[in-house]
Amino acid sequence: MTFQDHFSRQAQGYTQFRPRYPRELSQYLGSLVARRQRAWDCGCGNGQAAAGLAEMFDEVIATDPSARQIAEAEPMARVTYLVATAEDCPLESHCVDLIAVAQALHWFDLPRFYVEVRRVGRSSGVLAAWCYGLVTISPEVDRVIGHLYEDILGPYWPPERKLIEERYASLPFPFEELTAPPMAIVAQWNLPDLMGYLETWSSVQRYIQRQGADPLDLVKADLAAAWGEASTQAIRWPLYMRVGRID
Repeated sequence: MTFQDHFSRQAQGYTQFRPRYPRELSQYLGSLVARRQRAWDCGCGNGQAAAGLAEMFDEVIATDPSARQIAEAEPMARVTYLVATAEDCPLESHCVDLIAVAQALHWFDLPRFYVEVRRVGRSSGVLAAWCYGLVTISPEVDRVIGHLYEDILGPYWPPERKLIEERYASLPFPFEELTAPPMAIVAQWNLPDLMGYLETWSSVQRYIQRQGADPLDLVKADLAAAWGEASTQAIRWPLYMRVGRID
């Protein structure tokens, strides 16, 4: 499978507007492994997950095939960023306690990636992959975002997006599976924050490339009306996880 780069174009927006994962997520992942020497954040983007993992592990190796994403990543203590694919990483064999994949598993060549997981993962280590779907704010705002997502941008989503809509439940996962507790990303945003986040959607960028216009212009007024007078609102993304023990 050839690397499909849907995100380099908006890498700077990812740094500014993509949500940060809750601390309880990294704490949960740290609790699953016998030791916390090294974690591999695979498909790391700008390092949103790496930040939390670095609080729990002595070392985090964060890889992404997009050099632009890696260039935009925030330097952090105990995190080493590398440009590499999920299916061919530079790590030595059996050196990783946790392999984390945040909002990226649907892009991987899974048979080849799972071979790499078993190669670099320590026995009884853990693979944890998670995704989040549509943001929820209020019924009024959610209706406008749903219209943007389905009616305007529907043809511009890559087919892999369907796997997120299915909450990763349909993906093969050949590991001893563990049941993860329910978790969600929660933030307090203003309307410009929300608009900046929507601009990072790969479908928005594909629409702009093909149509020469910004699809957010089609919903901007409706979003403002639905948002109302509040300066900020609570934003929520439920997390959907697949967690397994590496044999």
